[in-house]
Amino acid sequence: MKTQMLLAASIMFMTSLAAQITPIPSTSETTSYHRINVDGVGIFYREAGPKDAPTIVLLHGFPSSSREFDSLIPLLATHYHLVAPDFPGFGQSDAPSPSSYTYTFDHLASTTNDLLEQLHIDNYALYLHDYGGPVGFRIMVAHPDRVRALIVQNANVYKDGLGPKWAGIARYWADPAAHPEVLDAFLSLSATEHRHTAGTQHPERYNPDTWTDEYAHLSRPGQREIQGALLYDYRTNAASYPAWQAWLREHKPPTLVAWGKNDPSFIAAGAEAFKRDLPDAEIHLLDAGHFALDEKNDEIATLILKFMAKHP
Repeated sequence: MKTQMLLAASIMFMTSLAAQITPIPSTSETTSYHRINVDGVGIFYREAGPKDAPTIVLLHGFPSSSREFDSLIPLLATHYHLVAPDFPGFGQSDAPSPSSYTYTFDHLASTTNDLLEQLHIDNYALYLHDYGGPVGFRIMVAHPDRVRALIVQNANVYKDGLGPKWAGIARYWADPAAHPEVLDAFLSLSATEHRHTAGTQHPERYNPDTWTDEYAHLSRPGQREIQGALLYDYRTNAASYPAWQAWLREHKPPTLVAWGKNDPSFIAAGAEAFKRDLPDAEIHLLDAGHFALDEKNDEIATLILKFMAKHP
């Protein structure tokens, strides 16, 4: 009898609980995946959210792709239209040989801008991470009237933000042929993992599939030449910092900086330096590393939603 009473009580409790639970609408229900020809190159992009909502263009870092935004996109898509392309040579986009596609940041920016124009996207906020920074700044300088706001996450625009490793990379810029070891280290499995896990206090939150997949991509035929060309061309980004800073001072876009402060590559001083040119910028130093979304995805999403609500 006692067992039957406990069973009956359990059934009643579960029935009552089920009646109180309302299914949570899926925030990823609008996410779709596309491929389009841009200037003869197949470009892959993720898209989500209502197309009549304000657009945020998400520009990824090295050696990742738009995949790095997989967890962020659904949190923003209830309010915004999201477009996240893969640059040529990255992710699911084509990786033509350097003999048929010139791998410079000028060219990546031109291709990305042409993609946005083909999609008739001419008014947007930009989310910049790592390589997405120099791509995005080139687009902004060319089309300042199209940019409504900036969201900067470990995308450097100041020499203050260059960590110690950049001294070695500067030797590669001076003479790439004399320093193949710099490129070897840059493309290694240990460096690929380090970009994610360095500086974290919670390594258990990091999915190793992320860096093993990225390393597998870097190990494909032709990738050494592609990434070597871009690493060499990165010197043009450092040389452009003063011009980009002047652009910020002139145009003063609403800016949110959400920076993984433990990043050994782009150190926290690079985030704080934005205040010199944008006194009204929101600066948030997060307890995370270079790929801050790996462990601060919800926090960054909340910061973006609050920031964008103040700058409709």
